[in-house]
Amino acid sequence: MKHLIYSIVLLLTLLPSPAASPKASPSPSEGRGALTSSSFASPLPSEGLGEALGGALGEPADSFVALPISDQVFARMKGKSYPATCTVPRSQLRYIRVLHYDADGIVRVGEMVANQAIAADLIYIFRKLYQARYPIERMQLIDDFDADDEQSMRHNNSSCFCFRAVAGTKKLSHHARGMAVDINTLYNPYVKRRADGTLFVQPATARPYTDRSKVYPYTIRRGDLLHRLFTERGFKWGGDWKSCKDYQHFEK
Repeated sequence: MKHLIYSIVLLLTLLPSPAASPKASPSPSEGRGALTSSSFASPLPSEGLGEALGGALGEPADSFVALPISDQVFARMKGKSYPATCTVPRSQLRYIRVLHYDADGIVRVGEMVANQAIAADLIYIFRKLYQARYPIERMQLIDDFDADDEQSMRHNNSSCFCFRAVAGTKKLSHHARGMAVDINTLYNPYVKRRADGTLFVQPATARPYTDRSKVYPYTIRRGDLLHRLFTERGFKWGGDWKSCKDYQHFEK
């Protein structure tokens, strides 16, 4: 009976979520990548994929899966993370669905799209994180935020694929190929010291979390479980970069 109830919950969570919500801010001209400037008319999804399951339900066999991109998922991506100019074949991408705990110990269903080349890595990593109750607050497709990275990060959303160039260049971001993952993005911001001494922070609301001497519920630290799992699987951490710090970012 428990597995039947769980299956019904998962089926319901696969329904498309409405777009997320606060007013979009202008796209910065520097930083992690080119952002969209869409406005948000709908509230942040409170139901659907990413909703709480109400407590640990065990680990059914289909809780951690990497699937080809279905027509339903692709419909959510088209014109957003997968624009008409996207050069990455849909067949190279995988829809990742996992369970994760948040900082309150609540089990949530998470999703992201990633390159098939790292799909097995992500399933392994997120399973280990779930088993250790490592907290991840939110994991929704960035399309729920109209593929606006700033808005996704402000909601501490963890994501992967989004076809975009590095800001100010024509070079594709690692996210454009689905080869980079951002985790707990509000509490682990992108930080760069400009030539004039001012600090540039993404998301803009994450300035309090640039002080890495303080510990917050979703802070990523060198040597913690998440950092170890990603680096052991061959990912590079943005927290090691010299010219800037991207504490949320792991790429391969």
